[in-house]
Amino acid sequence: MDLETAGLEYTPEIARRTAPVYERVRDVIPAVEWPVHAPYVAAIQDWKTKRNAVILAHNYQTPEIFHGVADLSGDSLALAQQAVEADAEVIILCGVHFMAETAKILNPDKTVLIPDPEAGCSLASSITGADVRALRERYPGVPVVTYVNTTADVKAETDVCCTSANAVAVVESLGTDRVIFLPDRYLGHYVARHTDVEMILWHGSCEVHERFSAREIRDHRQRYPGLRVIAHPECPGEVLDEADFVGSTSGMIRWVGDEKPPRVMMVTECSMSDNVAVEHPEVDFLRPCNLCPHMKRITLPKILRSLQTLEHHVEVPGDVAVRARRAVQRMLDVGRTEGAGGSRPAMPPMPAVPVPSAGPSGAEGGPGP
Repeated sequence: MDLETAGLEYTPEIARRTAPVYERVRDVIPAVEWPVHAPYVAAIQDWKTKRNAVILAHNYQTPEIFHGVADLSGDSLALAQQAVEADAEVIILCGVHFMAETAKILNPDKTVLIPDPEAGCSLASSITGADVRALRERYPGVPVVTYVNTTADVKAETDVCCTSANAVAVVESLGTDRVIFLPDRYLGHYVARHTDVEMILWHGSCEVHERFSAREIRDHRQRYPGLRVIAHPECPGEVLDEADFVGSTSGMIRWVGDEKPPRVMMVTECSMSDNVAVEHPEVDFLRPCNLCPHMKRITLPKILRSLQTLEHHVEVPGDVAVRARRAVQRMLDVGRTEGAGGSRPAMPPMPAVPVPSAGPSGAEGGPGP
């Protein structure tokens, strides 16, 4: 019998222990599913104590993870900050691999585990450290700002990291009139709307957010009069132009809490709507369901096994970690500087960023130096 399934039954005692959790998530997890989740929730809580472990969960994790076993949760910036502050010997990162790498970079003396090492990211896989070095050769002296959704070797070649929450502030903190911004072209275009800094962009994108369309939003508005739409800046510009609000995942959560719209559509990974709905049962959430296949590799059984066996360790080579840590720390020093509502509102369409013929591995940007 596998370790993670040994002795896991939905007993009256398990039902009693997990009842407070289910009371919170009953509107987003059907009653028929809870007997499957509850034994894992109880077992994970026990093993966390045994291992002196803390579970960090990204906003895109499913409700049974996000509300059932996570100690800390949030977007990429929040997880990076919480990883530093976590008072535990073991960090279980419920997200994708680059997030676990970031946690390890900031906590070199702690054990950092990811329940499934194959949990990747289309953005992270779109660029390498060698690509960044080639861009530096093409644009000598131009600082590199890299979205945190990247591997450690890319961060190591970077001047400063950013998240969607603080990307504009990070770009402007450099005090230059030109930056290389990697790797999400849609986030780069969004940042370009809010700064006079010239953006040299990479041709990366999130496979979840790029699937949304402006026509889809217009169709939903026609079917549901009064619908409010909030979107993540990893979406194409035409989608952001249709939104009432644009912001990071944490910014979107704050917006819902502040505005409390009767009906809202969150244009991002669809598990997030379930997680926010738990906190705001008075809001009707329209759920356009684009799932991240990488985030969904993390499951309760895999989390339990990770705690039991201490798998899978996330390691970053020392020299890479030192250089990447500098870029991440600079990001943390800038912090979260979105407006009180979480971000800036959607803007009118921005002028096209000049795109010459493809540079190294598909770079796009303004004219060469």
